[in-house]
Amino acid sequence: MGEKVAAGAVDLSGRQQYREKLRQCLAGLGRLLAEERFDRPKNLMGLEIELNLAGPDGLPRMMNGQVLERIASRDFQTELAMFNLEVNIAPHRLGGRVLDRLAEELRTGLSYAHRKANEVDAGIVMIGILPTLTQDDLVSANLSEVDRYTLLNDQIVAARGEDFLLDIEGVERLTCTSQSIVPEAACTSVQLHLQVTPERFPDVWNAAQAVAAVQIALGANSPFLFGRELWRESRPPLFQQSTDTRPPELVAQGVRPRTWFGERWIGSAYDLFEENLRFFPPLLPLCDEEDPARVLDDGGVPSLAELVLHNGTVYRWNRPVYGIADGVPHLRVENRVLPAGPTVIDVVANTAFYYGVVRALAEDTVPVWSLLPFEAAAANFDTACRHGIDAELEWPRPGRYGGTARIPAVTLVLEELLPLAAAGLDAWGVEPADRDLYLGVIEERCRRRVNGASWQAATFHRARESGLDRHAALAATTRRYCELMHAGDPVHTWPVGLPQPALPLG
Repeated sequence: MGEKVAAGAVDLSGRQQYREKLRQCLAGLGRLLAEERFDRPKNLMGLEIELNLAGPDGLPRMMNGQVLERIASRDFQTELAMFNLEVNIAPHRLGGRVLDRLAEELRTGLSYAHRKANEVDAGIVMIGILPTLTQDDLVSANLSEVDRYTLLNDQIVAARGEDFLLDIEGVERLTCTSQSIVPEAACTSVQLHLQVTPERFPDVWNAAQAVAAVQIALGANSPFLFGRELWRESRPPLFQQSTDTRPPELVAQGVRPRTWFGERWIGSAYDLFEENLRFFPPLLPLCDEEDPARVLDDGGVPSLAELVLHNGTVYRWNRPVYGIADGVPHLRVENRVLPAGPTVIDVVANTAFYYGVVRALAEDTVPVWSLLPFEAAAANFDTACRHGIDAELEWPRPGRYGGTARIPAVTLVLEELLPLAAAGLDAWGVEPADRDLYLGVIEERCRRRVNGASWQAATFHRARESGLDRHAALAATTRRYCELMHAGDPVHTWPVGLPQPALPLG
């Protein structure tokens, strides 16, 4: 959500100055690229997970401050609303037993956080959208008490100039308005980072864009919002609409939304940073004193603070990231496609699939993006969000000149992408036991056509059929989800429905 900034620090008269500083930063980035100053390959990956807080009743708890105080770990941080947390896992080198180590760290950290949350009658929930959230929960009063969130909300509201319209039609239709960006807090995701060299960046980003729809189809986990059953993965339309600075007239003119899939394959990381400056006005025009050109002339590495801050307010599903570690600049692809959950093993399975398939596709001698129109990749993303595990996607046929065809996502994964993911993990040096365990979870999801979204929807409907009203069925589904999430078995093994009450003895 951007860097730490002080409330009330935005001076609208400084926008032109800030725009000029952004151009200086972009020029600095160009020099760094031209002078080949970036870090060499280290095969580093990183992981962040956004979390929800809910009570034993399945309802959200607005108490991230109290919970974080008890957790007392820098690995856990606030997120946009008071029912949100985020956990950050330290970077790992891809290879060996990295997947099992990642799973163990996640289990340990989340179990500890859950115990601490229990002390204030709350618990940790990994889920794309908490089904029991209501419009009354997502209001400005429930913003986390952090200046940057207040500033960001104020600036997006000012840029839009009117209430935000949420209009999502799926299984059912939701139409409502909000006076703030807080509905975006309903969206909790997994963010996967991969450090890459400038030379590899465009191939990795293009590969990640091509498979984003497949990630959603496999991992969808957000079928409900405000009591309505919408898309199988409702986060993307909700995120776009709840952060949309465009009134209807600008939408009609074709102005791009800040939550954006993109519109073309790229040839350089520079392309994405340049587009962000060209298409999107700054939301937080806060100038740093650094002169990037002077720092470079002196042999230093500029922080490019304005570029980094601006980049953080353009919500690409695969975002370019500039960073500095140990005085050396680096580039990362941040994959923001996946929802949180359902379980640790599911998260790690999604992670294994992503890192494996992206490596294989990025190194393919005939890149998939040379055969798949970008418009088809964007349409696939929308289709996967709507239909989840049952989506049919457009994909290149075998052979260089075979054109494209529509194919069930599960068939595409089983017949083509899982073998590629396995080859990619082998190329990273991941142990075969880890590779087979976690890709096996993906395989079983496809064979059974079950993911978090399909389980939630099926369990909700069973609860309704048992006589529960909508609100009670959503709460019961959430409670059952939490039980199974903490038990830890992968979602494709979860029994559908609510447990039957025990019969009295005698």
